[in-house]
Amino acid sequence: MKEQQIVTRFAPSPTGMLHIGGLRTALYSYLWARHNAGKFILRIEDTDQERYVEGAVEQIIKTLNWAGLEYDEGVVMDKNGKISQAGENGPYIQSQRLPIYQEHIEKLLETGKAYRCFCTPEDLKEMRQEQVARGVAPMYDRRCLKLSRQKQKEYLDAGRPYVVRLKIPQGGFTVFKDIVRKRVQFENKLIDDQVLMKSDGYPTYHLAVVVDDHLMGVNVVIRGEEWLPSTPKHILIYEAFGWDIPQYAHLPLLVNKERRKLSKREGDVSVDDFVKKGYLKDAILNFIALLGWNPKTTEEVFTLPELMKKFDLADVHKAAAVFDTDKLDWLNGKYIRQLTPEELLKKSEQYISSLPGYKKYGQDKKFMAAAISLEQPRIKKLSDLPEAIGFFLDDNLEYSAKDLVWRKSDLTHTEAALKKAAEKLETFSEADFAKDKLEPAMLAYSKDIGIDNGTMFWPVRYALSGKKHSPSPFEIMEVLGKERSLKRIQAGLSKLENETK
Repeated sequence: MKEQQIVTRFAPSPTGMLHIGGLRTALYSYLWARHNAGKFILRIEDTDQERYVEGAVEQIIKTLNWAGLEYDEGVVMDKNGKISQAGENGPYIQSQRLPIYQEHIEKLLETGKAYRCFCTPEDLKEMRQEQVARGVAPMYDRRCLKLSRQKQKEYLDAGRPYVVRLKIPQGGFTVFKDIVRKRVQFENKLIDDQVLMKSDGYPTYHLAVVVDDHLMGVNVVIRGEEWLPSTPKHILIYEAFGWDIPQYAHLPLLVNKERRKLSKREGDVSVDDFVKKGYLKDAILNFIALLGWNPKTTEEVFTLPELMKKFDLADVHKAAAVFDTDKLDWLNGKYIRQLTPEELLKKSEQYISSLPGYKKYGQDKKFMAAAISLEQPRIKKLSDLPEAIGFFLDDNLEYSAKDLVWRKSDLTHTEAALKKAAEKLETFSEADFAKDKLEPAMLAYSKDIGIDNGTMFWPVRYALSGKKHSPSPFEIMEVLGKERSLKRIQAGLSKLENETK
């Protein structure tokens, strides 16, 4: 017998920017499909029209395209931003599938697996209040299931609004094997008669997701653990139709370091937020792949093709996954260091193009690459680069004369040391203004004239960078060159002379 092709899907709601947890679901679904030479589908679940956000569909597609998660069927967008659909199982937008859902609702009504509920919101509120007063869990009491056909006809003829509810079996358990959580069971009598079709003719999530997954051939459903309580309802809908039930894999919750669920109220959680902060695509994908999945190796850095080869849903654990930004920073730093300075410059231009001096020096690619290569081992995000290299571009550094003074020195000795340093540096040719020549010569000179390194080279470095923390003065001078280095040192001397007058 031919083995069934694995088919997964990512089915986000267009209610805003794609959450980082949503990208993890998409990534795992993509990886499992590709690992098994299967199919990956993008479907848009927009039945909740009240929460629909204009432009969200386009943003979802852009994010998946940016991440390199290519799908085989679904909603696509061309280079002009025009939305279309590709595949034989469409439409892939739920609001365009209403006749399909209506057809399937009629089948459930005909077979007695579902029933019409004519209760008003006031009826339901009163019912819940009465149940709470009795100390029982609020659930629909099935009063409309007991309506006679004649009464139902009267309500229908009168145009009374209704919803359609699933008739949940009253006895036994719904049991299923979750790939992540193993055996899971729910007692049927604790499951409410779920609404499948709302009074406006729109399906609820529960009906639409089951019908769509079945008709699109989805046989592995990968989603967050928050959907676990809905799974028995979905299985019962599958059984009501007499359909094969897919495999389920419920992914662990994402929590912050305080072990609270990641929340939009408590910080940036959309994929776009992390991209804007300067995290690289490969680092983000690598990081979220490890949020719940154990590769069973000490290795932690993986390319997307490597993830496709190694990923296994059976190795996903059920314990909450801690979203540790320190770990993300570490990973991102490793990916940054794999770039050439030229590649890093290209990826960082949006962050550094507004720096003072960028218009003057930014087009000198050799200079920019040299400046970036000095700071590349130190930065964690692309957005760190402006702060790291800004001083190379800015010829008007802001600092005080006191900043130039080494902690064990004073203004007078600092001024004298900086003058000596400037005089000695003047003797070097432009060709010799390189770290491997400047450093040994200047260190020997400082020793010969009896000035300690701190007193001489702290003010040199500060005058060159305007910062407490920076690369060594010799590295900075190699990037700046002789003329600009000496101008900065002279500017520092002027500050000291004005202070000591």
